[in-house]
Amino acid sequence: MCQWGPDAQRLDAKAGRHGNARDGPGRSRQGWRICSSAVHGPRPDDVPVLDLTRLGDIDGELHLVEELTVPENLPTPSERFRAKYQQYKEEMKTNYKQHVQQMTQKRKAEPLHLQHPPAGLQTQEPILDDKTPEDSTSVNEKANLDRRYTRKPDSEQQYMRKLAAEDLALEKRKQTVVEQVLVDHLSRAVISDPGQDGNSTDLNCQQTTLPGLGPLPLRFRNRKLHQTKVKTSSTLTENLLSNKLRFDARIISTNGRDACRELIGFFFAFDKSLTVYEYRRFGKNRTNALPFIQRDIYCHHYGRRKRRQYDVGDFYVGANLTFLTTEHVSLPASVQAKNLLTLRITSIDEIAKRSFTTSAEPSLSKQEIDDRNTLLSAQRLLREKLKNRGVRTMTRLGKFLWQQDSSKSRVLAKTELKKVLKVFHLELPDEVFELIWVLLDQDCSGRVDYHQFVHAIIGEMNEFRKAYVRKAYMKLDPNKTGSISVNDISKFYNLKKHPIVLSGEASEQQVRSAFLDTLQECSTRPGEVTYCEFECYYEGLSLEIESTEDFVNILRNCWGV
Repeated sequence: MCQWGPDAQRLDAKAGRHGNARDGPGRSRQGWRICSSAVHGPRPDDVPVLDLTRLGDIDGELHLVEELTVPENLPTPSERFRAKYQQYKEEMKTNYKQHVQQMTQKRKAEPLHLQHPPAGLQTQEPILDDKTPEDSTSVNEKANLDRRYTRKPDSEQQYMRKLAAEDLALEKRKQTVVEQVLVDHLSRAVISDPGQDGNSTDLNCQQTTLPGLGPLPLRFRNRKLHQTKVKTSSTLTENLLSNKLRFDARIISTNGRDACRELIGFFFAFDKSLTVYEYRRFGKNRTNALPFIQRDIYCHHYGRRKRRQYDVGDFYVGANLTFLTTEHVSLPASVQAKNLLTLRITSIDEIAKRSFTTSAEPSLSKQEIDDRNTLLSAQRLLREKLKNRGVRTMTRLGKFLWQQDSSKSRVLAKTELKKVLKVFHLELPDEVFELIWVLLDQDCSGRVDYHQFVHAIIGEMNEFRKAYVRKAYMKLDPNKTGSISVNDISKFYNLKKHPIVLSGEASEQQVRSAFLDTLQECSTRPGEVTYCEFECYYEGLSLEIESTEDFVNILRNCWGV
């Protein structure tokens, strides 16, 4: 007899009728277990009865409905406990109502560009080709968040201390390069002088044997590379090399790795030759200065001064130096991809420049003056249009140009550029456009670099602002890969002292998301931002901020540079 209730007994009996004939007496059929009273004994009183009628078929499966068994001998709650429970219940209801009201008020007060649609309503933004660049103003609203981050990050004393430390490190770096230049050129002048081998015949006459002792041991022989003379036929001396003009330069390139190279150049007044060195870091403590442009006499390869030799007057902040890459086989492959290498002077030793007797800048020709006035008039016209939409236009303009460039050669024809200007409402008078086109299309190929075209008609931020942009990017990309991930940008983007965050108008995450959304709108690769795209954002922001101090404070606050 089964001890688990009447229903279990009936099932056991049924199993016995069907299974005993085959399995034999005393053996249960597979899948059933006969419960023997001798083994299990009577059911205790505190064990509930097994009721199989509570089993139901739900979606083809049997689910056992469990009930919480409440002990019957629990004492009744005291009045004090009931009062505490009621108070807790009322507090929970009140807190929930207050939370709902706060969230509703915050959502109403939140700016439109920081509000996120519900998860089910989020849709992917169409590509730029399917919409007009002026359809939305959210990009400028997001950029306004950066424009409000202009407070000074440090006190005046801390700022001056930090500035002095940076100037000291910069001066040490330049001095390292100067010493390397002197060592390289003075050593080469002595070793490579053809006159050094004048006494080479004396080496052949040198006695290499001793009478009766055979040849001299190797350690006793004269093993000099050449017979170095005290006086060399070369006129290059340390005094001549010290009469130099030092300048800093950067490569004008859309490649982030090349654009962030630290270049230091020297112009020697005694023979009007120049050389450029690259200062490189290997790890934290190891540095080196390597020749980038070998010392020689060079001339202009672009512009109205083409084929004219470089002079002292050609060196000033903002000037361009051009070199043919075919003449420098040691240049990186990314630089040699173009026929022309353009360097922009970012700073110069003004004291050394004034010490030269020919330091006065040469007078500009009438053609050069007319060209400069044409560019300035176009830039004034377009900058006025971009005064309130600089970030929105510059970020989307770069991406739109890249989409129009089907061959990805970074050049476009005249009709294509006119179409782009019309789409972004940046039309120029026909006579001004033709003059600028003649200036840029000097090889008469019918196609120009569209990044160079944009910089010509809109202009660029000054080199002081550009230095801080490059410094911020190099902090994000220490390995100089030319591209940074959005995750890295999010980690370094500092918003702890942003006035909107401090006032409670928006959280750090909301402001960070607004900035990242703006960067990703101009990105051509999802999840990554190139140097060119990073620079385009700050080019647009620079158009909207007149004060250089405010612009620098924004970069210092956001990136800690």
